[in-house]
Amino acid sequence: MDHFLYRDGALYAEDVPIADIAASVGTPFYVYSSATLTRHFKLFDDALAGTDHLVCYAMKSNSNQAVLKLLGDLGAGMDVVSAGEYLRAKAAGIPGERIVFSGVGKTAEEMRIALEGGIRQFNVESEPEMARLSGVAESLGKTVPITVRVNPDVDAKTHEKIATGKAENKFGIPISRAREVYAQAAALPGLEVIGIDVHIGSQLTQLEPFELAFRKVADLTEVLRTDGHDIRRLDLGGGLGIPYERSNEAPPLPIEFGELIKKTVGHLGCEIEIEPGRLISGNAGLLVAEVIYVKDGEDRQFLILDAAMNDLIRPAMYGAYHDIIPVVEPAPGGEQVKYDVVGPVCESGDTFAKQRVMPQVGTGDLIAFRSAGAYGAVMSSEYNTRPMIPEILVHEDQFAVIRARPTFDEMINRDTIPTWL
Repeated sequence: MDHFLYRDGALYAEDVPIADIAASVGTPFYVYSSATLTRHFKLFDDALAGTDHLVCYAMKSNSNQAVLKLLGDLGAGMDVVSAGEYLRAKAAGIPGERIVFSGVGKTAEEMRIALEGGIRQFNVESEPEMARLSGVAESLGKTVPITVRVNPDVDAKTHEKIATGKAENKFGIPISRAREVYAQAAALPGLEVIGIDVHIGSQLTQLEPFELAFRKVADLTEVLRTDGHDIRRLDLGGGLGIPYERSNEAPPLPIEFGELIKKTVGHLGCEIEIEPGRLISGNAGLLVAEVIYVKDGEDRQFLILDAAMNDLIRPAMYGAYHDIIPVVEPAPGGEQVKYDVVGPVCESGDTFAKQRVMPQVGTGDLIAFRSAGAYGAVMSSEYNTRPMIPEILVHEDQFAVIRARPTFDEMINRDTIPTWL
């Protein structure tokens, strides 16, 4: 469910007409619904009711500070994967004790920043990282709580570029070597082994892979406790998908995910962490663009937009589907047209959809990409010297620009030409 609905023939974000935002800030832009973000966070929080838990938002999906502040005020923790994300979370008011540091390539400087600023735990991904973290913590006179990310060799049945739990993926240590690695961790100074971490992928639409992974984690917990480790926290990752395409079978609900967690690991008495991102922010956002031209090709029509692959890379990178709708509500039974929906970037890859059947639109009309709140603005770039587009947050009948569009001068003046040129 989201809060982007037609009303009186026009698309609204909560109580704000999308056309009003476009008139104020220009196109293209991202717009997020605070009501949808709130609702989706609470679905996960409620799903784990009755357990000791923390919902750590995977901020890589959408890291605007206004979004982080909104979720943090609801009690969310943050899952970060870089020093930049860590500092962004802190700037949004998230306390260190609610920040989990994940990622396969943490540097010594990133470790130092988080240790000095306060951290809930590090999710350690390899033995070299474990040794480096021990050294940094010891040099600062600190002891840091850690989990070790195990790779359970479970096929998440998702796109190969966002699968993370198979043996060939770069993440975590093989679960078959967990006892050996945990013994090494326990012997290192500056580290306190507190739990297990697992994350098998993104945009999962079935519960079976989660169940296979969580059962392996439950078995490992018992084994590690027998070895003398105080396993008291399980970080079970995120990855629950959203229905990008209306015809797709609906992915599992957060309440079903919560029930599975309780069934598979609830008997262990561990604190539970989960790290949802896409399901919280994905359907909470739209990308709004204007039609520049409708161009007749040899055997097709091209809908050329002012938004491009640098604004929303998912279709070009993953072949991802986004529902595309007009901002003016189509008349019932109105004409449907096949379009190749493209942007102005000088690459054939700058294509959002091919032969998409949708209501007829014309030059100057506004269209909206649904389910664009996750992995949209955060993955955008200034390719072709196109400005990063604004982000807008709506709350009831109010909206605010939470990231402004830079001017061309601001973009160009970031470069420095050496005096010897």
